[in-house]
Amino acid sequence: MSTFIAMNRFKVLKDQAHAFEQVWLTRTSRLDEVPGFVEFHLLKGPEHEDYILYASHTVWASKEDFIAWTQSEQFRAAHAQAGGEKPKTLGHPEFEGFEAIQTVGNSKR
Repeated sequence: MSTFIAMNRFKVLKDQAHAFEQVWLTRTSRLDEVPGFVEFHLLKGPEHEDYILYASHTVWASKEDFIAWTQSEQFRAAHAQAGGEKPKTLGHPEFEGFEAIQTVGNSKR
């Protein structure tokens, strides 16, 4: 088994960027309750004419651990409030999943 990286890319409406960030910063993710979770990052990317690109970046011990998360009670609870408010994005998030072929760490950190 190898490390698995799961990413969702969001095209966030410029006037909703702060609200989008607050949803992530104040939510209870429950990721730390499931086996195989390594770390999570919310990434803010480039600004475009009508949106700002964001990505959720989650690292898992294996693809199987990620799949188990998506089928868990913790996943359902963490996503229960999704989409219930004024739209903050242009369309749905775009999912991308990657199996790590190589990982290089900094042993001096």
